[in-house]
Amino acid sequence: MHSTRQLGVAIVGCGMIARFHSRALAEVANTRLLALVGRNTKNAQAMKEELNLSCDLYSSLEPVLERKDIDIVIIATPSGAHLEPAVAAAKAGKHVVVEKPLEITAERCDAIIQQCDKNKTLLCTIFPSRFHDANRELKKAVMDGRFGRLTLGETTCKWWRTQAYYDEGGWKGTKALDGGGALMNQAIHNVDLLLWMMGPVTHITGFTATLAHERIEVEDTAVACLRFANGALGVIQATTSVHPGLPKTLGIHGDKGTVVIEQEDILRWDFLTPSPHDEEVKARFAQKVGASGGASNPAAISHQGHQRQLDDFVKAILQGGKPLVDGKEGRKAVEVIQAIYASIASGKVVEIKGQ
Repeated sequence: MHSTRQLGVAIVGCGMIARFHSRALAEVANTRLLALVGRNTKNAQAMKEELNLSCDLYSSLEPVLERKDIDIVIIATPSGAHLEPAVAAAKAGKHVVVEKPLEITAERCDAIIQQCDKNKTLLCTIFPSRFHDANRELKKAVMDGRFGRLTLGETTCKWWRTQAYYDEGGWKGTKALDGGGALMNQAIHNVDLLLWMMGPVTHITGFTATLAHERIEVEDTAVACLRFANGALGVIQATTSVHPGLPKTLGIHGDKGTVVIEQEDILRWDFLTPSPHDEEVKARFAQKVGASGGASNPAAISHQGHQRQLDDFVKAILQGGKPLVDGKEGRKAVEVIQAIYASIASGKVVEIKGQ
């Protein structure tokens, strides 16, 4: 396949996150946004005008899937409504990008993965944090064995969302479409990063509560304790109940090193055996460069991570490779969050087998 071929893209869903995808696509080589699909054509029209797009508008996905010039379908619908459009797109032979979470249960994730595998179409789950430079440096340090034995992994997503945030969305805060609260919607990025750094989880337990919001079916405050397959322990804190909202953190610790990242900034980078590269890393990531990262405003995130991830996906299509975050990778965080919910429902430690 010739690598300069233009790939046609359709976006399904025209809410806030669809705008991030649209802005990101504008900076991804060999792509062209050809179609927006929104059940409410007013929303699609508003997005088209707001971003000055020259694409076609549709109120249903079927005619889009019949178009030969559409190669990629990006699913940006509510979380619990990812399965149906993703499966339809795969059946039509389109490559599929799904905004996080891949779906709201592992079973629904599996249905998407299986359909893409069956039709030999590529699938990626949007986890832009994996593409941020500080997290990539941390991943390399883990892979290089610089931590010695990994002992503790912890992540916090102590964010704030107003009552209006839940009241206006229609689907936000519902079990059917949000799939969960602060864990499934906001902190899933943190959970994914923790698993990416620390490896699979074997045992999990947790507590959740709804403390700062009304009229929602899901948690706004959650804590969980984990045991990883490598023997290390872990902690997750996730909220939309902490005013005014704090930057998210990731801490990876071992008997030979510690790294703590806040948003895009490295707060600690300490290893028993220093490397010449360490000072450069510290200098590069010491500045406060990140946006607030959505701590109190969901729109206050950069589209750079999306741009890098979509670029990775397009290269995989054109060069016959595999995307960095495929469906199986996207499923892992959902399975862990589901296990936390199962632990809370049963009051018992939940074992996860063969992640």
